[in-house]
Amino acid sequence: MSMNYFALILVVLVIGFGAQLLIKHAYKKWGKVPVSMGVSGADAARTMLNNNGLSQVAITEIHGELTDHYDPRTNVVSLSSEVYHGRSVSSVTVACHECGHAVQHARDYAPARIRGAIVPVVNFASNLWIFALLAGIFLSIIGLVYVAIAMFGAVLIFQLVTLPVEFDASKRAIAFIQGSGWMTPQEMGGAKSVLRSASLTYVAAALASILQLIYLLGMARR
Repeated sequence: MSMNYFALILVVLVIGFGAQLLIKHAYKKWGKVPVSMGVSGADAARTMLNNNGLSQVAITEIHGELTDHYDPRTNVVSLSSEVYHGRSVSSVTVACHECGHAVQHARDYAPARIRGAIVPVVNFASNLWIFALLAGIFLSIIGLVYVAIAMFGAVLIFQLVTLPVEFDASKRAIAFIQGSGWMTPQEMGGAKSVLRSASLTYVAAALASILQLIYLLGMARR
């Protein structure tokens, strides 16, 4: 591996680390600001789901920080303890964002459906591409190098498809929260800040992967 590659890895790590710092800062900042109407994340999630005709979607509490997610296989919205019980701007915002994914699933939102369909391929490719790349380099098998690049390309496609999925879930969350009247204009600004910061983590991941793919293609041609 050349020094250029290690420099690229450093850039990728800096981009990812910076994005993580932004979301944690916004989450903690607005996690200290209570929602005027006093609703909890679990309350907000249940209300948003019910208002969208999704009373059958379960809400469960899980451990960890920023581990919140929606699983379309089980039709369950999982909220971290702080989000589940919290009555802050961050808690309500994150809870509604995850419910936005449940609404996408119920409405058969195309990008979410595509992302779900390619998950098995991406899981396989993300675990093996680096081994295929190293084997191709050390054994001087250019075909294997291109197989590795194709695998990495599949991971990038997944990241790119994820962007509209996350943006749309945030849009649905903001629309619902605004309509609920739970937050003041200042609190709504905080909710948007939290979601923008979260979106940047996905943008940063995609950008880092694009840079890496460009480098890998250049390396293969050389």
